[in-house]
Amino acid sequence: MHSLSEVARQIRRDIVRMVHGCQSGHPGGSLGCTDFFTALYFSVMKHDPSFNMDGKGEDIFILSNGHISPVFYSTLARSGYFDIAELATFRKINSRLQGHPATHEHLPGVRIAAGSLGQGLSVAAGAALSKKLNQDHALVYSLHGDGELQEGQIWEALMFAAHHKIDNLIATVDWNGQQIDGSTKDVMNLGDLKAKFESFGWEVLVNENGNDLDAIIGVLQQVKNLTGKGKPIAHLMKTSMGKGVDFMEGTHEWHGIAPNDEQLHKALEQLPVTSLGDY
Repeated sequence: MHSLSEVARQIRRDIVRMVHGCQSGHPGGSLGCTDFFTALYFSVMKHDPSFNMDGKGEDIFILSNGHISPVFYSTLARSGYFDIAELATFRKINSRLQGHPATHEHLPGVRIAAGSLGQGLSVAAGAALSKKLNQDHALVYSLHGDGELQEGQIWEALMFAAHHKIDNLIATVDWNGQQIDGSTKDVMNLGDLKAKFESFGWEVLVNENGNDLDAIIGVLQQVKNLTGKGKPIAHLMKTSMGKGVDFMEGTHEWHGIAPNDEQLHKALEQLPVTSLGDY
């Protein structure tokens, strides 16, 4: 049994190698959300790698900020959804592992095409409402970038979920303060996110340690205890973009560029080989 910290380190190794291998992709947000994906898929969420698109009787996950596909693909492969060798095809011709997840590729674990920001919360709310109507007591998790909250559709979905009391929905925001053009404060200040979500009728938990596995698991357990009480739940998770690779950390500059050979070598030196093995 591998430790969660070792799984997270291996996923980070996968991310930088995948993006380097095709010289395109989004390493920054992927590295920042690695601990969340590890906690969710390897500890918290009840899911089945044999994969049924309907997801009946199991928790499901909706990725809204689809550009962080490297961390999603690595997590799915390391969870047993498909062979880890397929990670080597990331963003290459005829690969199922497109730059943004796509459903027509029939990649196990992918339930929506994610690329146009702002849509995932609407999908997650619909999926969660469907579970309630079908008396399916499993949960729906979603993930969103903080820059993505500048999309108006997010706020429509927030109103919809609160109005319909969709209390089996847990939406996580990757609150790293960075987006492709700079800091969120400079591009379009998000203000008091906690107060905004609460004003839309959501229950809110703020996680100040979104790169600490134990903290994430603890908060997600708290969040699960809030389900079924009439309100959708927001998990505002503060992370550091590029976490795990010092020259990528805390800056928007690594939002969407790939490391060169020398930078890959430096990154992998900071992410020692694990017993899981590279693809």
